[in-house]
Amino acid sequence: MALVDNPTKLKISLAHSPDADDAFMFYALTKKLFCQNGFKVKSLLKDIQKLNEDSDVLKHDVQAISFFAYPFVEDNYQLLSCGGSLGIGYGPVVVGKEKITLDSLKKKTIAVPGEKTTAYLLLKLLLGDFKYEVVPFDEVFNEIKKGKYDFGLVIHEGQLTYKKHGLKKIVDLGEWWLSKTNLPVPLGGNVIKRSFSMKQKKEINSLLRKSIAYGLENKKRILPYISKYARELKSSHQLVNKFVSMYVNEFTLDYGIVGKLAIRKLFKMAFEEKLIDKMPRLDFVQFI
Repeated sequence: MALVDNPTKLKISLAHSPDADDAFMFYALTKKLFCQNGFKVKSLLKDIQKLNEDSDVLKHDVQAISFFAYPFVEDNYQLLSCGGSLGIGYGPVVVGKEKITLDSLKKKTIAVPGEKTTAYLLLKLLLGDFKYEVVPFDEVFNEIKKGKYDFGLVIHEGQLTYKKHGLKKIVDLGEWWLSKTNLPVPLGGNVIKRSFSMKQKKEINSLLRKSIAYGLENKKRILPYISKYARELKSSHQLVNKFVSMYVNEFTLDYGIVGKLAIRKLFKMAFEEKLIDKMPRLDFVQFI
């Protein structure tokens, strides 16, 4: 049973992408399935590139963000210590109608989901300079089919469905990252405005972790609900479950030492390639 809101609660805007893994993480929180400790959470759904842009203007109290976008807003936002999307040996995929070498790929124009996405950063780390155009992530397949682009960088469930569109894998950036670092690939996390008190930040951090834990403990119950966010996967509960399991895992509950090492490695490589101006401080909000 959902809990009744108290008008005196502190209102918090929570923005995340309209994808099955995020919907899964925030299900219990947005459905008010447990006490929210004096907060009233309003959930907003936006494409990850839009969220990255919103973080520049402090639009949301708590939001999902690409790790590549974080160094640009670290003065205003702090990383929560849960809610991250990390995968071991899989990640964003460059796809095309035909196989091609990486050297040849550099000469092609690639449709990418956003310049602040971690997927774009990973491709920059792999290829160096390359030609690209920004295309909303859910339009990449159609743009390739229409012949506007020969290659695209796909994220979210596109990592599982590109073969259905008659496309071939050129490179899986999660596989490349693992071979290079022996670490999980850190794609995105959740941040909170630094203007909140430390007590409030810790309470919100713990609420998010509680919501993630609820989801993991009640996966069968939640999957039918979150399937509507899976777009191409929604006709298959098995694929929805596979996708959610890819990015809601042990690192989502708590980055732990390995997860934080992976994030630091990502920033170090970006800094060394002059893709960010400085190494961000990784001062995660701790649990209560």
